[in-house]
Amino acid sequence: MKKILLQSLILLNITICSAQQQIVSQNYNVGGAQPIFYTLQSSSGKTLNYDDIMGSPYQNKSFLPAKISGSPNENVSVRYNNYKDEIEFKKNDEIFSLPKKAEYSRIEVISTRQIIVLLNISDETNGYFYELVKGNNSLYKKSKTKFIDFVPASNGYTSDKPASFKTMDPEYYINIKNKFIKPKNQKEIIEQFPDKKESLTSFFKSNKIKFDKEEDLIKLVNFLNQD
Repeated sequence: MKKILLQSLILLNITICSAQQQIVSQNYNVGGAQPIFYTLQSSSGKTLNYDDIMGSPYQNKSFLPAKISGSPNENVSVRYNNYKDEIEFKKNDEIFSLPKKAEYSRIEVISTRQIIVLLNISDETNGYFYELVKGNNSLYKKSKTKFIDFVPASNGYTSDKPASFKTMDPEYYINIKNKFIKPKNQKEIIEQFPDKKESLTSFFKSNKIKFDKEEDLIKLVNFLNQD
């Protein structure tokens, strides 16, 4: 009797989960969405909730209306989890993770006009990027957040260091002729455009471009896109 009851409960749970996935798919046309669990496993073995950790894995914790490619719904509320590199979306007060599939690879946040795209730059670098410039040459920004685990005090004179999220410096990539480069200096850019050597040399002389500064890189890529 107990065995039959257990099997019935398992079957009921599977049925409920399947129904939830169908609801998500029907309303947002997003198949394979998974519920979100806001926990991390500390090296001490303790399970930490996001609220137990200093800082935030989000640049903006609020859910904002967005358009998702592959979804006909015009008002999907989303936010980007920098730490997990996931797009989260809300459905009836439940939060799900957007599947990393080509059909959902472009997310346009309406109020901020930010565009987030799913890219595979290399074996080591892939996931979601902010699209800063789109054209024959495109500019992308990768945002990352690191989890720093709890560190107990080493002696009676020091204090425990609580677990925290740390926002890392962003990384920038330019897509030139379907090839991604991580720009570091003027010479590297000029080598990619031998026919524009003279104009680029003049451009760099007139503009003190810093390759870790977002506004400068936007200016550079916009210049590269000029005829």
